[in-house]
Amino acid sequence: MNRVAAATILAVLVAAALGAGYWWGANKSPPPPAMTGEGAGKSERKILYYRNPMGLPDTSPVPKKAPDGMDYVPVYEGDEPTAGVPLVKISVDKVQKLGVRTEAAAQRVLTRTVRAVGIVQASERSLYTVAPKFEGWIQKLHVNTTGQAVRKGEPLMDIYSPDLITAQQEYLIAWKGMQSVKDSSPEVQASMHQLIESALQRLRNWDISEAALKQLQRDGKARQYLTLRSQANGVVLEKPAVEGRRFMPGEMLYQIADLSSVWLLAEVFEQELGLVRQGLAVNVHVDAYPDKTFTGTVTFIYPTVTPETRTGKVRIEQPNPGGLLKPAMYAHVEIAATRSDRQALAVPDSAVLDTGARQLVLVQRRKANSSRSR
Repeated sequence: MNRVAAATILAVLVAAALGAGYWWGANKSPPPPAMTGEGAGKSERKILYYRNPMGLPDTSPVPKKAPDGMDYVPVYEGDEPTAGVPLVKISVDKVQKLGVRTEAAAQRVLTRTVRAVGIVQASERSLYTVAPKFEGWIQKLHVNTTGQAVRKGEPLMDIYSPDLITAQQEYLIAWKGMQSVKDSSPEVQASMHQLIESALQRLRNWDISEAALKQLQRDGKARQYLTLRSQANGVVLEKPAVEGRRFMPGEMLYQIADLSSVWLLAEVFEQELGLVRQGLAVNVHVDAYPDKTFTGTVTFIYPTVTPETRTGKVRIEQPNPGGLLKPAMYAHVEIAATRSDRQALAVPDSAVLDTGARQLVLVQRRKANSSRSR
């Protein structure tokens, strides 16, 4: 009986030992693996604080998230920046992954693109108005549609004018008188010659062409209808003239413009007017031809500012090959402006971090894995 009891007690003790060993092995965590290299160094260093991931002057003694969700970066003992000079350290592999590019600051001419809108219009220098200096009636129109292209010397219309008939008759009388006194004294011939020149000049002052005057001399009789011809190349912009209409001296019958070169009046905001100077190159885009870029030059800056829009007008002279640019077209203007011709120490725009309150730039130090923000 004693042997049975002893065996029972021994079995209970063995079972208890096995159960205790199983419980201890299940709850004991394995030892952490040995850390080597950079991780081992960091685990041994003390974290001083956590800094803002974007380089802002904001720190936290405990882990924290920025408003955009980024974690604050721990700053270890020995990595804290020098007082007053914020440092951002980036490892080489992260620099490669981020595609960070460095470029040396250099002397450059600072340029800025001034953008504006404008309206195409005919050049004031190329406008020509047909406005007879005498009274008359329109007998026939040779150019009878708006937009029609005309050449210099091309007939515009045939007109009837009693004043013209009278002037022709005076010229013919003086011409015939000159023929009749060709054997007279020099004084008489000089007087008749003066009458001829006076009558001829009167017809010229009324814009009668030289071809019409030569025909008058050949025919020897006054013509009832005379032809008015264009004095310029261009396109008819306005045409109040209609057949049978009576016109008075100085009344406009045609307005012709040469559109081989046009003006573009751009509205530049007041704060950017100081950047614009005569002679600057301009790129022009119009909605009608989105794939084309027209080039022009700033030729004049108007001396006034529009009070309602606080903009100043800038005149741009624009070549117009093929007549693609038409008056009243809406245009987008880009002016490559500079504050001065002098160079300044500068960095690319892409290197500047603008927070709204200040502008920062990252400066690479001698070590490849560290940068300084200023």
